[in-house]
Amino acid sequence: MNSLSLRTLLLLAFVYSTSAREIKIYNKCPFTTWPGILGPGNPAGGGFRLNAGETKSIYVDDAWKAGRIWPRTECDGNMNCATGSCGPREQCQGAGGEPPASLAEFTLQGHEGLDFYDVSLVDGYNIPVLIDVQGGQGDCKRAGGCIKNINDICPGDLAVKKDGRTVACKSGCLAYNNDQECCRGAFGTPDKCRQSKTAMLFKNACPSAYSYAYDDATSTFTCKGATYVVQFC
Repeated sequence: MNSLSLRTLLLLAFVYSTSAREIKIYNKCPFTTWPGILGPGNPAGGGFRLNAGETKSIYVDDAWKAGRIWPRTECDGNMNCATGSCGPREQCQGAGGEPPASLAEFTLQGHEGLDFYDVSLVDGYNIPVLIDVQGGQGDCKRAGGCIKNINDICPGDLAVKKDGRTVACKSGCLAYNNDQECCRGAFGTPDKCRQSKTAMLFKNACPSAYSYAYDDATSTFTCKGATYVVQFC
């Protein structure tokens, strides 16, 4: 048996094992994106190219913890990206994305065996991201998605520009770095940290995404044993 065949068999053995879970990444945008991936096991080496309309799957451990997926946009041949960059590489290999970027977050088989998932804009937004659910048991609602493009309404002091265009929007915490926006110090508890005007702008555009650190009630979702679809745009 040659080494290529052995690698293929090992991959198939992992994919079809009971401990593997599929997460599909679907690029609904009319342009190419480069998903970045961060989490245990370094799935797909941490990222790849995804053409418009294309879907690719990653396979993670059934108890994948603190995983995140985000879109990188407008990357050139040297992987210099307008948003979400993890450095000059297609595969992030354990590096996180540079904010602002929309995040899909997962903790599988968490408390009481439930999967917890959300879309977070706490560090800002670059393009719409949502999480759809296929199969599974429980509440299993869609997370994220936007009714407005935040880049179109982003205030000037939060806007990230490229060639005169707004390509991303910073959160209040990222832009201003103060305790009130970042829910820290005297504002470090849910009863003290309230939704700021900046966070409200994000929430109105993307009602089921995290807009600030304590936005749990309308932004965290649970399911059990599902296949998840992370959709860009």
